Amino acid sequence: MNKNEKYTLKPAHPLTLTGLINYQEGAVVSRTLIDKQVGTVTLFAFDANQGLSEHTAPFDALVYVFDGEAEVTIAGESVQLKSGMLTIMPAGKPHSVKALSPFKMMLIMIRA
Repeated sequence: MNKNEKYTLKPAHPLTLTGLINYQEGAVVSRTLIDKQVGTVTLFAFDANQGLSEHTAPFDALVYVFDGEAEVTIAGESVQLKSGMLTIMPAGKPHSVKALSPFKMMLIMIRA
């Protein structure tokens, strides 16, 4: 994405979430849809048993699972999310993500 671009998709054009990102064997794939100073919208596709190790972020984030199933751990508390479910990861709280099956999620991070 060009540094000056804010969208990677054509605005006012209907799309299906599941078709915007594909699984890759043994990997985690990401695609940023919106990147603005106030926040980002990024899609992720995780192969089964792949994940993101525990880390913290300085901003609140909303995770929406739109395919598959994952375990999200926030400040030591684990929740299982299936397609159609969401959770909030508060700023400054350690969190991790593990794919229980291949799964896709949208991460909305609010910076302001």
